[in-house]
Amino acid sequence: EFEDQGKLYLICFRETCKYLLLLPKGSTKWKKKIFLQNKKNLDIFILFKSLKELWELNRTWVFQAGEGRLQHYSMLLDETQERLIIGGKDILYSLNLERITAPHKEIHWVSSEEQVGDCLMQGREKPECANYIKLVQHYNSTHLLACGTGAFSPVCAYIRVGRGTEEGGFRLESDHIESGRGRCPFHPNSPSASTVHRGELFVGLYTDYWENDAALYRLGNRSFIRTEVGDRQQLNEPKFVGSAVIPDNDDLADDKVYYFFTERVTNMEGGNKAVYTRVARVCANDQGGQRMLVNRWSSFLKTRLICSVAGPNGIDTHFDELEDVFVLRKKDEKNPEIFGLFSTTSAVFKGYAVCMYNMEDIRAAFNGPFAHRERTDHHWKVYDGRVPYPRPGSCVSKINGGQFSSSKEYPDEVLRFVRSHPLMFQAVQPVHRRPILLDTEGGRKLTQLAVDRVEAEDGHYNVLFIGTDDSVVLKMITIYNKEADTVEEVLLEELQVFKVPVPITEILISTKRQQLYVGSELGVTQIRVHQCGLYGSACADCCLARDPYCAWDGLTCSRYYPAGQYTKRRFRRQDIRHGNAVQQCNGLQLSGMFLQDISEKLVYGVENNSTLLECRPRSLQASVTWYIQHGVDMEEVKGDDRVIQIPHGLLLLKIAKGDAGVYVCQSTEHGFVQTVVRVTLDVLDEGKVEALLHKGEEGDSAHRPPPCPFPSLPSAPSSSKLWYKDFMQLIGYNNFQRVEQYCEKVWCVSDRKRKKLKGMAPKWRYTPGAEQQGRARAPRHTQGQ
Repeated sequence: EFEDQGKLYLICFRETCKYLLLLPKGSTKWKKKIFLQNKKNLDIFILFKSLKELWELNRTWVFQAGEGRLQHYSMLLDETQERLIIGGKDILYSLNLERITAPHKEIHWVSSEEQVGDCLMQGREKPECANYIKLVQHYNSTHLLACGTGAFSPVCAYIRVGRGTEEGGFRLESDHIESGRGRCPFHPNSPSASTVHRGELFVGLYTDYWENDAALYRLGNRSFIRTEVGDRQQLNEPKFVGSAVIPDNDDLADDKVYYFFTERVTNMEGGNKAVYTRVARVCANDQGGQRMLVNRWSSFLKTRLICSVAGPNGIDTHFDELEDVFVLRKKDEKNPEIFGLFSTTSAVFKGYAVCMYNMEDIRAAFNGPFAHRERTDHHWKVYDGRVPYPRPGSCVSKINGGQFSSSKEYPDEVLRFVRSHPLMFQAVQPVHRRPILLDTEGGRKLTQLAVDRVEAEDGHYNVLFIGTDDSVVLKMITIYNKEADTVEEVLLEELQVFKVPVPITEILISTKRQQLYVGSELGVTQIRVHQCGLYGSACADCCLARDPYCAWDGLTCSRYYPAGQYTKRRFRRQDIRHGNAVQQCNGLQLSGMFLQDISEKLVYGVENNSTLLECRPRSLQASVTWYIQHGVDMEEVKGDDRVIQIPHGLLLLKIAKGDAGVYVCQSTEHGFVQTVVRVTLDVLDEGKVEALLHKGEEGDSAHRPPPCPFPSLPSAPSSSKLWYKDFMQLIGYNNFQRVEQYCEKVWCVSDRKRKKLKGMAPKWRYTPGAEQQGRARAPRHTQGQ
């Protein structure tokens, strides 16, 4: 900091410092930008960079509660008010969507002493006897509906919201606190799913203290409607995952609400043996019946969602446990795409899959035949009897004939039929009749799912963001090959969003801001969905990345915009489907401007010993080939019992003198070949090395000068001769300076690092409230970052 000028900032990307920025006193404009190219000739440019542009260099922001644990139980993305609402333990947060680390607002909403006392009297633990905010939904343009467990006595209240930092824009209306029974579960960990449509709350939850009564509710201006109490045909030990309002057509009276959940399935012997994933449907305007099904759904139907992989002998592997569901809205609101994250229920085999469903297939199942069985010990079959009119499960609307003004006017036979036949016979198969993504390695759990629809040069792609149980968000795309009937999975990035491994509990996506909001028990992380600069400035690396958000613009890898947007941009190079860098970047890589620097390494090996020639390609999908150079020609290195190619490079188990030479590591991906590293291997004579080692052992070790510090350092005696310099007789003095630097790196630097680590604290501590930089672990090792 300079008193007369301002503050000087050193801007670094990972471990590479790029330039200095001077921020004058009392200003938000950068005065000078000094590129760190050459100490003798510093190029100084007068620029006017805003503070916002500097913030754009960062990709991740983390919000944490004061005590370092957020314990969030609900999140709501409010694009209209530009806020992110978080419901936690005894508290509500209102964060700025643009930057969640900006000053925020809080509402403390704790349970009364009487509620806590009653909770403890019922045998609950003290941590459970708090108000966990489980539900936050839009109520109208000025208020939110928030509901909490209320120390096992659910309560609801209305939250007045305002735009941005509007005074008094985030406060609880204490005069309108209501009972939350039927809106919010009793237990903080009880599963529930809710949505609001035209001021009415549609929710699936357990409604009682002991969690015996599972129900689908609608509460609002009309009288409440719910599923039948204790009817196992409708709901049998469900775990509610998600819900959404999806219109069938332009007739608003025909709107339907869909619920996604898992439930137990009773087998023919009467035992609960299996778990199925279900999608259920009700009419938003359902009023129930007049004489029967009073205040009960008269339109409830359900069917099974299939997510399976075909196996040998016709036996499929089913992924029956629904972990998360995402409804991807499109311009056509009537036909969103449904994505489900599934896991297996087997105790032996654990795997995960993502399946995608079309709404036309879901509607076809609900418009298809009903399932029927005479008794619980019989198989399900197609109901082949007469189906009454109007069709059971249909809504009261003009498109369905307009003969009825309310479901209360439906004939009793229609209500009896829908009560006894809630299950459809036809299950819903996924698109391509297979998962679009499979994970059967069993290394970590997949917990959450969000999807973004991205337009690229060669079509539209669904970018999947998958949360794991170790603080990682996987960014992936899947590409279907119609001719081969196969699905290719492409891992674009692994984003570690929290320093400590914790399960990701929620992922919200803002397509408007191109941001993800990722929740865990530690806090909430905001992260941009793309950072094209990570792929480097080379055309080939940008094309091989196959990231739909990014394209090569003639200078670097930058954000891709469809035709018609930002038409002044230079030509774009992008190939997501094939990643064909040869075709896209033909001729560009040969010019000096785009030529990649090839890493050069010198490795010394001792005869009859082993050594590793290290090579790590820029992409995990690339294949590696090793060559040994003979003048201008190169010969491929073939593996045998002495030479083994491993993921880290080329392992020579027993070096011979004839192995000395220049080795070239090349990577190949989608037909594009590039040299990654060139390694020069020098082989030392084994006998001479052993003689020098024995000579050192015979000498007086007490008088032997230590290998560090080096003579080149000021603290070292200039007259001392270092013991390792005897090896110079083997190598030759032509490479003296290079070998000395090599030895200093091996011995002294390693020694200093070891001492430094020894003096550090034995355990890392995660500072509460600290803002972290998210680390993007892209599959390719990009340059320039």
